[in-house]
Amino acid sequence: MNTTRTLCFVIAALSSYAALVYRLCQARRSWKDGAYRALIATLLLQCLTFTMGALAMGGAPLLGVGNLAVLLMHLSAVAFCVSAQIILLRWAAADEESVRKARYWVITGIALDVLLTALFFLADGTGRPASDFDGTSEPLLLTYLLAFIVSQAIPCVTIHLQCGPYARMTGNASLRQALRLLSVTAVVLFLYCLARTVNILTAAAGVDIGAWKVAASVFSAAGIVMLSLSLTNSSWGPAATRLLEWARTYRSYRALYPLWRDLYESSPDIALEPPGASVSDLDYRLHRRVVEIRDGWRDLRPYIDRTADEGRDPAKEASAESRQAFTEAAQIKRALQAKLTHTVPRNNKDAGDFDDRDTSNFAAELAWLTQVAAAYSKLDKAS
Repeated sequence: MNTTRTLCFVIAALSSYAALVYRLCQARRSWKDGAYRALIATLLLQCLTFTMGALAMGGAPLLGVGNLAVLLMHLSAVAFCVSAQIILLRWAAADEESVRKARYWVITGIALDVLLTALFFLADGTGRPASDFDGTSEPLLLTYLLAFIVSQAIPCVTIHLQCGPYARMTGNASLRQALRLLSVTAVVLFLYCLARTVNILTAAAGVDIGAWKVAASVFSAAGIVMLSLSLTNSSWGPAATRLLEWARTYRSYRALYPLWRDLYESSPDIALEPPGASVSDLDYRLHRRVVEIRDGWRDLRPYIDRTADEGRDPAKEASAESRQAFTEAAQIKRALQAKLTHTVPRNNKDAGDFDDRDTSNFAAELAWLTQVAAAYSKLDKAS
């Protein structure tokens, strides 16, 4: 169990250092920004908190003082929570009200750290076994532990309550994403506080809950990784969004390939330029592929038999749209064969256009053709 808890501290520390280094790379252009300096301070405190946590799990005295790593972990955790709250206030607005609230949080954080330090030494924290900090019936140390948990739980609640309104207020998309992620992070860290409280109280009552003790460490590590992501989202978020958009575009481009390939082989003139495997300028290539599929489909209209049976979707309880996609895919497949053999059906679709679909809406057009292409691929495999 101690190995798992140590691993959780190490994961939290590494994610904190990664976020700190990532943000420090932007120091040259951002240092004059007060919100940026507060963010760096928060990440430094976050790194210190979980570095001390990992050292505390080793059990060895720090600088010759027993359990000093535990005390420093708790004090820096309080400062770190206060700093995170100040960042949120700066993200929301840089007015006098936010400055006043930030000052209140700083005073509260200092008072909490003084209280925790006094309780630690009054409870003889330096002379106690490290296991006592997991939970004990000794009144002063129990008060110390519960005071620390309260100091962590309150910022989780306030941050969660503030993130929703702040996210709705901002017009910055990446900041809005960061605030939403921060809101979820606050919930996960509050679950850590609940799990840690259960650990402390059950240990004080002499109740052994076994492997469930590790839940607090898991919630803590997960919450800190999410926090590291949310505190750096404004810089990597737009790049990640672009990457996801590229991946979606590429997936659509590849999904259309089997249908496009057969239509191109049937009507090579549909291609504006020779086919290539390059994925540069992917948006343009995807638009071209959609246009070429429609042109190739249009060339097949004299060979599409109106009276042919519908294609059958092998999936149970298929939707009407899925059934229509299979019908059109089956008609294309038969029409390609008819064109190859120069067989023109008596009752064909040799006139008109695709008036059942709005081709001016590219997103809807792409979604529909992707469905048809998927049905076409299934028919290919079945044949």
